Amino acid sequence: MSAFTRAGALAIICIFSMLGAKAHAAAYALRESPIGAEEAPAPTPAEPFGLSTSALTDGPLRAKWLAAERAIAAEADMIAGCIGDPEHCTSRPALRFLEIVQAGATREGLARLGEINRAFNLAIRPVSDRAQYGIEDYWSSPLATLAAGAGDCEDYAIAKMVALRAAGVAADDLRLVIIRETATGDDHAVVAARSDGRWRVLDNRTFLMIEDNGFGKYRPLFAIDAEGAKRFEQPMFANTAPITQSRPAEIGTHDPVIDAGTPATGSTAVTSDDFCANLVL
Repeated sequence: MSAFTRAGALAIICIFSMLGAKAHAAAYALRESPIGAEEAPAPTPAEPFGLSTSALTDGPLRAKWLAAERAIAAEADMIAGCIGDPEHCTSRPALRFLEIVQAGATREGLARLGEINRAFNLAIRPVSDRAQYGIEDYWSSPLATLAAGAGDCEDYAIAKMVALRAAGVAADDLRLVIIRETATGDDHAVVAARSDGRWRVLDNRTFLMIEDNGFGKYRPLFAIDAEGAKRFEQPMFANTAPITQSRPAEIGTHDPVIDAGTPATGSTAVTSDDFCANLVL
């Protein structure tokens, strides 16, 4: 793994600390069309599934995310130390996390999403919180999940979202989404990531990255982004029951891995300056 600079360490601390900070004001307003233009392109959906959201000010979901944020922030120092001096890093989970982030940072667009989605799907074994922790629902931080080598759907999603952000994906293009599968009534956690104006769903059960148009298969309930936990607003979902424990599912080993693109042009290794620039954007 390429050596990272201490500037990179400071950058990644900033990334982790900004997870719970307020996002910048609306970045998706349409630009004014020039005179004579035929028709303005359709606006990029600000949220997955084309739905609006409202902030959750209390409740168990918000409490779980705030606890996860604190754990993520606590891991930042260890990750920063491993960036600054990887040869003397004593945390294998931190080195593995940085290895995944570095591999994703060398790719672009959908290929970046696919690289990190695939890496965590392979690095973590699906297991329920009841079997792993003896409690019904627990949201683990990325390094704790990698150390255990196991977790349920929320643990996959949290690790992917943090790694994608560290690899250079903008905070406005990432959501941790809780969906309810209509066929079973089970709740499930995934990551929604936007690339080229389209939201893709990253699921621990498959290497495929599908677009956010599966209303016949599931209903989006909640989203978590840089501003915090939110509820999807739409009349047909207004009476959705409270979130229940997600059941982890096996990774679809027979699903083909989509080759979402080729490595970024130029050198295949990202320099520390490029990596740090991505982190602070």
